[in-house]
Amino acid sequence: MWPLSLCIATLVAIWVTYWVYRWRNPKCNGKLPPGSMGFPLIGETLQFFSPNTTSDIPPFIRQRMNRYGPVFRTSLVSRPVIVSTDPELNHLIFQQEGKLFQSWYPDTFTEIFGRQNVGSLHGFMYKYLKSLVLNLFGPESLKEKLLPELELAASRNLQTWATQSSIDLKEATATMIFNLTAKKLISYDPTKSSENLQKNFVAFVDGLISFPLNIPGTSYHKCLQGRQKAMKMLKKMLEERRREPEKAHGDFFDYVLGELKKERSVLTEEIALDLMFVLLFASFETTSLALTLAVKFLSDHPKVLEELTKEHEAIRRNRENQCSGLTWKEYKSMIFTSQGVESNGGSKNFMAFGGGLRFCVGTDFTKIQMAVFLHCLVTRYRWKPIKGGDIVRTPGLQFPNGFHIQLEDKV
Repeated sequence: MWPLSLCIATLVAIWVTYWVYRWRNPKCNGKLPPGSMGFPLIGETLQFFSPNTTSDIPPFIRQRMNRYGPVFRTSLVSRPVIVSTDPELNHLIFQQEGKLFQSWYPDTFTEIFGRQNVGSLHGFMYKYLKSLVLNLFGPESLKEKLLPELELAASRNLQTWATQSSIDLKEATATMIFNLTAKKLISYDPTKSSENLQKNFVAFVDGLISFPLNIPGTSYHKCLQGRQKAMKMLKKMLEERRREPEKAHGDFFDYVLGELKKERSVLTEEIALDLMFVLLFASFETTSLALTLAVKFLSDHPKVLEELTKEHEAIRRNRENQCSGLTWKEYKSMIFTSQGVESNGGSKNFMAFGGGLRFCVGTDFTKIQMAVFLHCLVTRYRWKPIKGGDIVRTPGLQFPNGFHIQLEDKV
């Protein structure tokens, strides 16, 4: 009996040793870059999600860049991953989408955003959805319709905030952007709706970049619950509009419904709802974070704020002398312009909006929205930080204590 038990234990030990070896040295037809696969199954997931307070390259990435170079291998949430920090390689990957490379997302991503979300689709279907979105967020729509609305929303909200003792800038800008975009997408009015749609998205965002453990109490579970509630509301809205086809709202949802009704339409209800969900999410979370971070950096660097203010006040005086509002071209040239980035070689070194076929269709909308807000802020108001402003990345950027500021009209 003893020799048999010893034999089994030996075989198990050999199998485990071999399994660990294969885990740390995965098979590949070519040559894998250097790196570590970490522990079996969990890989280096815990290190990846470890909180840090830097606004620069996260320690997880920087440490491996220093150790292995700009391209390295690792394992995250049980998946082998190649990480590239090389601008030339990343540019090539984006340009070769659908040829040498095909974008892919882990199962947790598709579970969160929907299995038919625009980011997971390829070929004709992806291009088709991209063309739908450009009808709302493309340059023509921005020039003709959205630019005045963006400026009006920024002006009104800043005016209201200036009457308050302090505001949490992240929360306030998120609400401003969400309300504006939700109105254009689905005619959502928070003052008339019985459901708080933004609250569902806040719960969704809190667990978006978290360890994918779907049990009650975890951030990931709350994220999925937030998605479920938001999708239920969108589904209800879709059914209501189908029952009243004669009632037009003039929003993007009407346009999508028109596409669904077309004979032999390639658009399905599932794809349409996932598209609306992704657009609502993308429209407010990333932009409000970027704006809050920009204002924090301006607060921390008075000289930069002084130069930016001079530049924008000069633009404002010039337009006032001509008795006209700021034009599309002037907003495009102020800050965050794609032309400026490309002229400095930034199209490869700064790829916040992706590239190639996967270049974000909302790029111009986001840049102009930020330009409009910052222009209104620095030309008409001064502010001082009150509390908060601490940054935590897990690896997504957060302001756990908010960023509270006090606004004051310059007049």
